[in-house]
Amino acid sequence: MASGTLYVIGTPLGNLGDLSDRARAILREVAVVAAEDTRRTRHLLTSIEAHPAQLLSYHAHSDAGRETGLLRLLAEGRDVAMVSDAGTPGVSDPGAGLVAAAREAGVVVVPIPGPSAVATALSASGLPADRYLFLGFLPRKGKERRESLAEIQASRHTVVVFEAANRLVRLLEDLAAALGSDHRAVVARELTKLHEELRGGTLATLAEHYTTTAPRGEVTLVIAGRTAPLEGDVIDIDEVVRSVRTWLAAGESRRAAVRRVSSEFGLPRNDAYRLVMDLE
Repeated sequence: MASGTLYVIGTPLGNLGDLSDRARAILREVAVVAAEDTRRTRHLLTSIEAHPAQLLSYHAHSDAGRETGLLRLLAEGRDVAMVSDAGTPGVSDPGAGLVAAAREAGVVVVPIPGPSAVATALSASGLPADRYLFLGFLPRKGKERRESLAEIQASRHTVVVFEAANRLVRLLEDLAAALGSDHRAVVARELTKLHEELRGGTLATLAEHYTTTAPRGEVTLVIAGRTAPLEGDVIDIDEVVRSVRTWLAAGESRRAAVRRVSSEFGLPRNDAYRLVMDLE
């Protein structure tokens, strides 16, 4: 008997209209749905008139028996659709473990693309998204939190993190202390929902705003990458030159190359301009 297929399905962040036709069709056809929260998923399934034979919970605290049971169902030839509360399973959500085990067992894994809070927030932030660093939820305290803040401070690329609304102000204040109060960021709150908000500004002004106006709902924070070199940084000019030649050969303008040298390598803009313009 051929094994079933494991479908990894992205589901709406809030607006049910964002569920793709392909995802809708598969949720109506599969025998089993593995959900992070069965109550939330039941609402989604009811809205699209999907009635799987089994709706099973599969979340971050599920024991090994649940994963084993899902693998057994797949081995028996039943198709399983895995969904998280919102967005794409495995992206700061449960799912990676089951996918890895299914692939190890020779099960076909099919991704069904859908919404992602990371991509959604980046697309509306106005910050560069050609390269970015996603860190999920930061540790709440101690050495691990300090290390995460240092990683954000060192990043030349845009950084995306998730945070609970009641901890947003503290995060903004910690980031301001690490990156500087005038460092820019965008708070993306309640994406695709009725009270969606996208608010940009400096870390200081954002912290001040949310201190007086308590945030609610789910928060994605997009943080600008650093443009100034850190103390002790050594810029490899040969690497910069190689990168500029590659960008120019790909059709980028010299002006765009200057901006990229400044943002990606931390070279002062005047120095970046001279380097790019002096190239043959």
